[in-house]
Amino acid sequence: MSRKTAILSNINISPLVRELKNDSLIEVYEPEGYGNELGYLLNPNSSYHVFGPEATFIWMDVAEYLGHETDVENAKARIRQWFGTFLACLKSEVSYFVSDVHWWGNEILVGENKLNQKQIEYIWMQELQKVCKENSNVYPLSYACIIEEIGVRNAYSSKMWYMGKIAHTQAVFEQMAVEVRRKVTLLSRVPKKVLVLDLDNTLWGGLAGEHDVHPIVLSEDHKGLAYKNLQRVILQMKKSGVMLAISSKNNRNDAMEILQNHPHMVLRPEDFVAMEINWERKPDNLRKIAQTLNVGLDSFVFFDDSDVEREMVGKMLPEVTVAQFPAKAENLAEGMLDIYRSYFEVLKITEEDREKTALYFANTKRQELQNSVTDFRGYLRELEMQIVWENPGNNKERLLQLVNKTNQFNLTTKRYEAAELEKVLENDQKQVYLYRVTDKFGDNGIVGVVIVDTTKETPLIEEFTMSCRVMGRQIEDYVLDYVEEDIKKMGFHTLEALYIPTAKNGPVEKLYDRMGYEIIEESAAQKRYRLELECKPAREFFVKES
Repeated sequence: MSRKTAILSNINISPLVRELKNDSLIEVYEPEGYGNELGYLLNPNSSYHVFGPEATFIWMDVAEYLGHETDVENAKARIRQWFGTFLACLKSEVSYFVSDVHWWGNEILVGENKLNQKQIEYIWMQELQKVCKENSNVYPLSYACIIEEIGVRNAYSSKMWYMGKIAHTQAVFEQMAVEVRRKVTLLSRVPKKVLVLDLDNTLWGGLAGEHDVHPIVLSEDHKGLAYKNLQRVILQMKKSGVMLAISSKNNRNDAMEILQNHPHMVLRPEDFVAMEINWERKPDNLRKIAQTLNVGLDSFVFFDDSDVEREMVGKMLPEVTVAQFPAKAENLAEGMLDIYRSYFEVLKITEEDREKTALYFANTKRQELQNSVTDFRGYLRELEMQIVWENPGNNKERLLQLVNKTNQFNLTTKRYEAAELEKVLENDQKQVYLYRVTDKFGDNGIVGVVIVDTTKETPLIEEFTMSCRVMGRQIEDYVLDYVEEDIKKMGFHTLEALYIPTAKNGPVEKLYDRMGYEIIEESAAQKRYRLELECKPAREFFVKES
């Protein structure tokens, strides 16, 4: 189904609208003219509001907006005025994308104006960053990068500008259309979680076991630099929340020697959440990694230089995405960037994303503790778990991630967009319980959410989701008990809940049965449960009061 999308600007970008008109992904709004980008938003009776966009893209030529005035203080005041007006127009059900800035004009080459231009661009970027941080449905839009990639001389057309205020060449509009399509796709795409990497001739050139004869190709020049730049891209992916794993046919000691000690390695052992370095079949290793991380194979992307290995994984594990491997080393970094954009990119990165590798390393320590004790209840006590209830309004990005990424512990697997979630948070009759789990090994992060609809006489749990990394610790017993008590304090006597089966949420199929809920409706599509709150059973859980 196509998404209603508006393209607004203070200059003529009609060629972009034409580029998108026949796109099956997008139903595009065509404004009457240009230069009134905020006017459309401000006027409730405008054709823009009649169209009812789900996503709005605003491409701003800041130089034109400022009248090519390069006085920094005047520019600061006008930029803040623009963003203030924009903020007043925001609607929770719409996702907004606002461009960054690239100044175009010969006036900046006179005197000290080039320095002023950079300051003005910086002011715009600061305001944009602030607005995006404070509003979960506002996102930055790449403009400067498009110009830089194409080149200023090839990106602008003086002739078209004087003829019809069309600043750009067709090459720019084509790339702008690519950017719009990608952002629209990201609004609803569930990203992959794990990038599984080979080592020899993948992260470096050459073979680990033969480096005495054939030195490892990894350096600051020539082909070795191509491998190093690949690792640099992968490291940034890790910092944005992509989990890295290794599946390599190698002697472990040989491979670890390079990973730990090679002077040009950008990635080190601590950057990987799992390492299967052995002579086993790679599909078997990927299954082990999935089990270790407690995630589905459909969240994996496999990157390996061997045609044979890629074909084997593709045939034996069709759930795994097998990425193309570049034919030339010089294309490795660019190819990995394409993989990131195609499978892992998200609109916003949360603190949990940045700390994901550390979170999974702490999970390893928990697993070691579990293996050292024979009594599971004793293990749960020793973890010293605590639940910290978080403000959903202050953690919108993480909340959005949880409901859209979690599959195994998700009772309904309802997917939300940022605008939909904003509506939930604004609704006083929707109770949103967002929680963080900590224990003796550290912070597990914000890992779960329960949403209860109290609109009707009997409240309904319409969302109960928890990250797979804390499954199996009876945290759900405590959380549900807390929610039930809170609903009871509101004056309700009965609570209902839904379970909608999917191919992945089998682990929680009997959750409400175990919690003492009674089935009141059942079909192939769903089960509806009810609990009399005064008669709820006693629950056993091992959470310390904070």
